[in-house]
Amino acid sequence: MISIIQAAGWPIWPLILCSVVALALIFERFYSLRARQVLPPTLVDEVIAVSRRSIPPADVVDKLSTSSVLGGILAAGFRAVLADPRLNEQNLRQAFENAGREAVHRLDRYVNALGTIATSAPLLGLLGTVVGMIEIFASQAPASGGQNPQQLAHGISIALYNTAFGLIIAIPALMFHRYFRARVENFRLGMELAVERMVPHMMRLGYGSRGSAS
Repeated sequence: MISIIQAAGWPIWPLILCSVVALALIFERFYSLRARQVLPPTLVDEVIAVSRRSIPPADVVDKLSTSSVLGGILAAGFRAVLADPRLNEQNLRQAFENAGREAVHRLDRYVNALGTIATSAPLLGLLGTVVGMIEIFASQAPASGGQNPQQLAHGISIALYNTAFGLIIAIPALMFHRYFRARVENFRLGMELAVERMVPHMMRLGYGSRGSAS
């Protein structure tokens, strides 16, 4: 492997850097996009049970906010109702939407970077091959006295290492990019459904607060 890297020349080093970055991003996204950390399946039921009679106190809302990504969105709705007990449904949905938009942006972090690597790695490989071919044909020029067909064929095969390495990086990076993109979209749908369940529940809490205030 080391001999291949040495033979491929300097253009392979950006590809090696891309491979290391892509691998790090894949592991990081697998860790960050775990279901229990983003969208715990029983969280909405637990929150509704806890807040069945009244809005939870601020310390409980703060704990909910740090529990998961969905917890942060639900906590934003509770804080909106705590700040304004007369909050109408439109403004409550706006609070949820703002928190959800920010949450999806965090979930999408690094996914585009992985897509960029998947797109640029073949181009970097092609660049390395072109550079290698230029050097090979320059060394085979009549002025340099190089007219060995076997040496030319060997040099071309070495130059193609860059293209092959670029594809080896790009194919898995593209696959994981699409996988993580689909995972984020599934989480987005799950969070939207959770909000749809919470809005009528929290509006009832809001009306109860208005009634007690009057």
